[in-house]
Amino acid sequence: MLASAAIFKYRRFSPEYLRLCSSAATGVVAAVSVVVMIVEHVVLPVRPGTEVEFETAFAQARSIISAMPGFCSLTLSRGIESPSNYLLIVEWESLEAHTVGFRKSSDYHRWRELLHHFYDPFPEVEHYRPIVAADA
Repeated sequence: MLASAAIFKYRRFSPEYLRLCSSAATGVVAAVSVVVMIVEHVVLPVRPGTEVEFETAFAQARSIISAMPGFCSLTLSRGIESPSNYLLIVEWESLEAHTVGFRKSSDYHRWRELLHHFYDPFPEVEHYRPIVAADA
């Protein structure tokens, strides 16, 4: 049984951000995370009628991006009012992890082959730095 536990909560933990520190002698376990530095935001306008194929292709592409150094997490959401629009949010350790590490990698070519033909028009990617976060 643990004597005490200190957990500094963030929405998601990833291997890049999570460090478990434990001491068998004291029974103390602490989970410490570093706040994500960059949030990539992109609305993906998928050609109507290809949503199911897009979601299938994205399921394959997810393993490509999640294996990239500096990747933290992603969320893909489908529009309610506009079901052909998807919102992709990717959290990265740094801007360079996305713009250089991912986009200039050989694996990015496979990502592009899987997904880019679904978009009309081609989406614009923007990056943000979180300033406020809240959990329920």
